[in-house]
Amino acid sequence: MSKENKDKENKNETPEISKSKAKREERKKEVARERRHKRTAKIAGIAAAAVIVAVIAAAAGKSICLAAMRTTSNADFSAGLTADGKIEGVNVMDSLTLVDYANIAVPADEVAATDEEVEANITSTLESHREASTDTTLAIKDGDQVNIDYVGTIDGVEFEGGNSNGAGYDLTIGSGSFIDDFEQQLIGHKPGENVTVEVTFPENYGNDDTVAGKDASFAVTVNSITVTPELSDEFVAKNFSDEGLSTVEEYRTSVKNRYYEQHLEEYLANYIIENSTVRSYPSEYLKKLRAVTKYNDEYMMEYYNQMFSSYGMSAYDNVWDMMGGEVSDEMSYEKDLRERAKETAKTAMVYQAIFEAAGLTIDMDAAIAEMTAESGEEYVTGMKENYGEGYMAQSEIQEAVMDYLMELYK
Repeated sequence: MSKENKDKENKNETPEISKSKAKREERKKEVARERRHKRTAKIAGIAAAAVIVAVIAAAAGKSICLAAMRTTSNADFSAGLTADGKIEGVNVMDSLTLVDYANIAVPADEVAATDEEVEANITSTLESHREASTDTTLAIKDGDQVNIDYVGTIDGVEFEGGNSNGAGYDLTIGSGSFIDDFEQQLIGHKPGENVTVEVTFPENYGNDDTVAGKDASFAVTVNSITVTPELSDEFVAKNFSDEGLSTVEEYRTSVKNRYYEQHLEEYLANYIIENSTVRSYPSEYLKKLRAVTKYNDEYMMEYYNQMFSSYGMSAYDNVWDMMGGEVSDEMSYEKDLRERAKETAKTAMVYQAIFEAAGLTIDMDAAIAEMTAESGEEYVTGMKENYGEGYMAQSEIQEAVMDYLMELYK
């Protein structure tokens, strides 16, 4: 072979080798890409599995946590209390820092009765003593409550539902209880008067075609006008002599004193709780309080559900559905339950501590006798069955403490 031919062969062979090498390199790259894809897919799969496992674990953890937290309701209100109303097995003075209850600076402006509430109370009292009057000097005016009898006719013939049958009907003038213009035609008339009221029933008056759109005449008798008495010495002496009151001034002072005592009691009750600090809560008592608190919630839910069903409204499925605010599920409900139990426990501890520190006592026999005289034996029996001796005694302890504090600061 000539050098020329060899050169030609060498020139022709090189491109073939380059193509083969290029294919091998490309294949290596493809294999590498496939390996990367598989590795990436495997990593992604592991990550997804980890997320799923984490979600399952979180759900399982929440479920386990709820199972551990879940409170079983209990209607035993005296659970955790001794028969004399104290928290069982707890020295409350060792568990809290008690407020200096004997040296509270009560701000006079916060407990004094306001003019607005005194006047509102007097107005309410006067309205509660309203009476029907047959005084013929009185004349009906807009807003008055009157008692009437009526007989309605259309073309001289009585129609169904148009007769009060002498039973008397209480009507407030201007209320719109009767068809247009009926009430207004009574204004100016007096008890004992007979009035003819002419009206036209609306075209769309219910489903009663016998009266809809027709003219009617009502023969009305004004029986009485309800009047509100004026605050006078005579009124006070007549209605409040059993309280030792006989003048308007004495009555106003009495109302002011009632509001003052109410405000003072509220102030003291809040102050002793807010300014005492619990160092350690009795865990067993807290547990029992949670059970009773949940029972109360369930009782209220049942009450609301019965009321809602009577109006065709949907009921609550769970106690936390009726709580509102941040309580939206069982977990948040259980947390809220614990906070409420702590508040109840703190109140019980503070009152018991003051009761013991002040050397107070209660007489349950006397308390039961008084309760029986006021409300009857059946009521007292029900209280014992529903709440138990411990709870009733604890209530007496708290009442004794408030009486003691009120005597200190009135």
